[in-house]
Amino acid sequence: MTRFASSKAAIVLVTGDLIAYIFSLIFTLSIRYGELPTRELLAIHLPAFSILFALFLLIGFSAGFYDKQSSFMRGRVSVLLVKVQLVNIAAGIAFFYFAPVVITPKANLFIYFIVSTLALLLWRTAMFPVVSSSKSQIAILIGDGNDVQDLYAEVNGNARYGLSFKECIVPDSSVDGTVSAISEAVKRSKADIVVADLHNKSIEAAMPFLYSLIFSGVQIVDASKLYEAIFDRIPLSLVGDRWLVENAGTAFGGRRVYDSTKRMMDIVVAGMIGLLSLVTYPFVCLAIKLDDGGPIFISQKRIGKDGKLIEIKKFRSMTSNDSGAYSNNGNGGKSALKVTRVGRFIRLTRIDELPQLWSVIKGQQSLIGPRPELPSLVSVYEKDIQYYNVRHLIKPGLSGWAQIFHAKHPHHGVDKEETYNKLSYDLYYVKNRSLSLDFRIALQTVQALMSRQGV
Repeated sequence: MTRFASSKAAIVLVTGDLIAYIFSLIFTLSIRYGELPTRELLAIHLPAFSILFALFLLIGFSAGFYDKQSSFMRGRVSVLLVKVQLVNIAAGIAFFYFAPVVITPKANLFIYFIVSTLALLLWRTAMFPVVSSSKSQIAILIGDGNDVQDLYAEVNGNARYGLSFKECIVPDSSVDGTVSAISEAVKRSKADIVVADLHNKSIEAAMPFLYSLIFSGVQIVDASKLYEAIFDRIPLSLVGDRWLVENAGTAFGGRRVYDSTKRMMDIVVAGMIGLLSLVTYPFVCLAIKLDDGGPIFISQKRIGKDGKLIEIKKFRSMTSNDSGAYSNNGNGGKSALKVTRVGRFIRLTRIDELPQLWSVIKGQQSLIGPRPELPSLVSVYEKDIQYYNVRHLIKPGLSGWAQIFHAKHPHHGVDKEETYNKLSYDLYYVKNRSLSLDFRIALQTVQALMSRQGV
C-alpha cells in the first residue's frame, strides 16, 4: 500500500521534472531568439540536451531527490533543489564545454539553468502537492513502544502517505481486552485498515479476531513492514526471532548470482579506483609526514564476515593508533587521541580509506556493506544490543546504507543508543541488498563526498 503509493509519487516526480526540463529548453530558446523555436532549432539542441536530461535525473536520484521522504518535505524542498541544481550546473558546464557537442551560443546554457530552476521550484512546491493529493484511508494503529509512536507521528504528519491514524491502541495484557479494544476502535473510527504489531504476543493471541476483520473489508497490515517501507530501516523493537527465520532464506543465503556479480564488480571498480588513486599517494604521504612526522599508515583489526577478524590499512588521520583500546580506557568511551590537521581533510574526503581498496580486491571487504567495527566495541554491542551480530552475516563495506541515512552514527567510543539506531539501517541493507540498492548507495556516497558532507 504505502510502497505502491511512494512508487507512484516517485514516478509523478520524475515525469514532472522531465516535463519541466523540456519546457525550460523551449522557453530558453524562445527568450534567446524572441519567438517559439522552430523544429530545426529544436533538432539542433534536443539530442544534446536529452543526454543532459538523463544526467540530471541520475544526479537527482543520487541526491535522494526522488526518495519517498522528498515527496513529503515542506521547507526543505527548495534547499535540496538548489543543491541539486548546483551539481547539475557543474555537470552541464563540463558536458557542453568538454564533450564533443557543439551548442552555440553558450549563453543558452546560462539562461536554461535559471529557467529550469524556477520551473522545478514551481512544479515541486506548487503543482506537485495538488497533483499528488488524495483522500486518506482511515486506520488505527495497535502496538507499543518508541517505533510505534514514531510511525504514528510520521504518518499523521504527512497527508500524502494516503493514510490517517485515528487512534493508537496499546495492547491489553489479556487477549479479551485486546480484542475488545480493537473491535471498539474499528467501529468507532470506521477504519479501513488496521496496522498492528504482529510480533507482539498479545496481538498474536488476538490473530483469529484480526483474521475475521478481513471478511468485513478491513485490511490488516504488519506495522513492522509499514515502518520499513516508510523509514527505510528495520524497526528493531517490532521484530524478533521470527523475523530472522522469515528472512533467513532471502536475506542470508540463496543469492549466488547477486553475490558473484557483486564480487566481480568489487574487483573491477576497486581495482580501477585503486590504480588511479596511486597518483595521490606521494602527496598524501608527504602531507602526513610534514604535519607531525608520524607514521603514514595504520593497521587495525576489525570484525568481518562471519565474525572473523580482518586487518585493514588506512592513512593515519589521528595523532597515533590505539587500535580501539580507548573503548575501555576509563575516558567515557571516547578516544584520547586527536585528529591531525591533515587528518581532518583526508577524513572529510575519505582519502584516508583509499588503502582499503586493496582489502576489497582481496575479498575481505566489499565496496558496499555495513562498516566494519573494532573488536573491542563489537564485544560490548553484541552483549547489549540484540541481533547485533546479524550484520556480520555479510561482508563489511567501505560505504553503506547506514552511512548514507544515519546522521549520528558513532565514529569512536561506545555509543549504544546510536549504534542501536545504526543497526536498524544495517539490517535493512542485509535484508534488501541488491545491485540496484548498491548502485543507489554508491551514487549517494559520491554525492555526499562532492557536497563535502562525508559519509
